[in-house]
Amino acid sequence: MLALTRRVGERLVMMDGTVTVNVLEINGDRVVLGLQAPREISIHRLEAYEQ
Repeated sequence: MLALTRRVGERLVMMDGTVTVNVLEINGDRVVLGLQAPREISIHRLEAYEQ
């Protein structure tokens, strides 16, 4: 696992630049992320994926 520290407005880029994760908001122990990816890449919360 790679652990990174990011601040609001900072981004992570994955998969040759096709997936971007944006830190939108940090409120206490809650983080709001925005994900941008091509439609053919599925993105799921782990609990939904495991069902």
